[in-house]
Amino acid sequence: MACHVYILQSASTGRYYCGTTNDLERRLREHNDPTFIGTRTTKRFTGPWTLIWTESHPSRAKAMTREKQIKKRGIARFLETAPKPE
Repeated sequence: MACHVYILQSASTGRYYCGTTNDLERRLREHNDPTFIGTRTTKRFTGPWTLIWTESHPSRAKAMTREKQIKKRGIARFLETAPKPE
């Protein structure tokens, strides 16, 4: 099953969030749902959150490795040179 690395941006603060999921639409809804408790970071910082970048990987392990690379580099710096979304 394909897994996606994604980057969200807050429309109100400009802050970025990077994560992995196998269902982008569901995950975006969860990030923007004020009653969903599984998204602490996107609840602490106001949204709404918009999907601005995504990349597919053949496995969750590869997606998580890519997420770690992006976070280590810094999301904003990564986006300056990021490949176009799929």
